[in-house]
Amino acid sequence: MSAITSLQKGHQLPLQRSVEAISIPFGKPVWLDEDETVQVMQALGTSVSVLHKGNMFLIEGFNLDAFGMEPMERPHLPDGATDEELEAFVWAQLHTCFDPEIPVDIVELGLVYGCRITTLIDGQKMAQIKMTLTAPGCGMGEVIAEDAKHKILGAEQINRVNVELVFDPPWSREMMSDEARLALNMF
Repeated sequence: MSAITSLQKGHQLPLQRSVEAISIPFGKPVWLDEDETVQVMQALGTSVSVLHKGNMFLIEGFNLDAFGMEPMERPHLPDGATDEELEAFVWAQLHTCFDPEIPVDIVELGLVYGCRITTLIDGQKMAQIKMTLTAPGCGMGEVIAEDAKHKILGAEQINRVNVELVFDPPWSREMMSDEARLALNMF
């Protein structure tokens, strides 16, 4: 069992150091102070959603030491990774991103329409991701996009991430994988 999955909903955890978090639903990076207490809301993939002073935040697994736990290793690739290896890495990271309200990753939910790696004029690599939301008014788009960026930029070979939110074609339940439908009892 990983450290993330050992966290149970409702656990109260004191922060043993200041930690960077992503505010939900705004997707903005913020700092939570040492000695504050947070409550676990959801622990899936490589992130923990917590409640603090009536607001929700997302904390990355590589910051688990703020809870006094063993941190998860930041994702990385070997030097000289090909564009195909970079793209596979990006897809793997997207599988660790969850809507803070839904216990199925965004790829299995059918929210990610595409990913490609582009080499910029200066030689830097950019991951371009096209994704949607379950509904145009969904307030979690910025959080999901920011979570994906943080995870993908863990690879030193990827210098930029562009997440484009699109609504054409509109998302529907048919875009979900069978595993996602099973997990959400939607068969």
